[in-house]
Amino acid sequence: MKLIIQIPCFNEAETLSIALDHLPKQIDGIDIIETLIINDGSSDETVRVAREWGVNHVVSFKQNKGLARGFTAGVDACLHLGADIIVNTDADDQYCGEDIQKLVRPILDDKAEIVIGERPILDTEHFSMKKKFFQRVGSWVVRVASNSDIPDAPSGFRAYSREAALHINVVNEYTYTLETIIQAGWNRTPMTSVPIRTNPDLRPSRLFSSMWRYMKRSATVIMRAFAMYKPLRFFGIIGSLFFGAGLLLGIRFVVIAIATGSASGHIQSLILCSALLMIGVQVFIAGIQADIISDNRKLLEDVQYRVRRMEYELAPKSIAEIEEQ
Repeated sequence: MKLIIQIPCFNEAETLSIALDHLPKQIDGIDIIETLIINDGSSDETVRVAREWGVNHVVSFKQNKGLARGFTAGVDACLHLGADIIVNTDADDQYCGEDIQKLVRPILDDKAEIVIGERPILDTEHFSMKKKFFQRVGSWVVRVASNSDIPDAPSGFRAYSREAALHINVVNEYTYTLETIIQAGWNRTPMTSVPIRTNPDLRPSRLFSSMWRYMKRSATVIMRAFAMYKPLRFFGIIGSLFFGAGLLLGIRFVVIAIATGSASGHIQSLILCSALLMIGVQVFIAGIQADIISDNRKLLEDVQYRVRRMEYELAPKSIAEIEEQ
């Protein structure tokens, strides 16, 4: 059983060695533990620090491509390198490295394919009250959108089995955390979470410049993923709102006409009613079309999964060979 711990890095020279020092050297049930960093266009000494520490593999981008692209590149490399389990953690030592053994245990025991580390958000001192509130709200929204029970959706401390990693598809360029949970939820991939510990904050988050910006971009990711995996429900809800509003206006117009014997002063309401009903029907039709397209996407994902399996079974065993392809 081979475990590869991947760490996305962007100018992490000051904290990377601290995070690496806390990684476990041995875990019951794991034969080989290797480390891999994704150098996301760093301009500092991140790669030098990693190599001096003894990191096994380095995947490098010439320019910064963002967390989502870095994560998927790391997963792709880990699969090529024959990983049976892939653990993703942060280079700023936010997560307690010793808890990796807790993270991989449900996979080793065949109880789950994806395991998310649940941070003690309410007890984390460096989290502001606003951040704690929005973290909880965001996780609740993801639980509803994914039909899952993951309590800490934004957590980047997670483990994937090889089978789960083969199914990963991240289409947004912002973050992988939310989309992959929604994807796994609708694909009925066995998922669970385990409580983990966090370390003191070493630096401010680089994922977002403000909480409102983070919430806006996260909401976009959630809505897009929901529309992608459950388009009929997504467009059906929107269409129902327009259709319902138009229907209420229509009923109001009829009631006024019956009560007063004339509704000549409410023609504007009738026009708005007609417009809302038409919009509702059009949105619902768009949902049907998107649902048909979604069925084709499922077929393409199945083909992609089979191609990936064949590709990785014949995979090269070094990053140098991967980069030459």
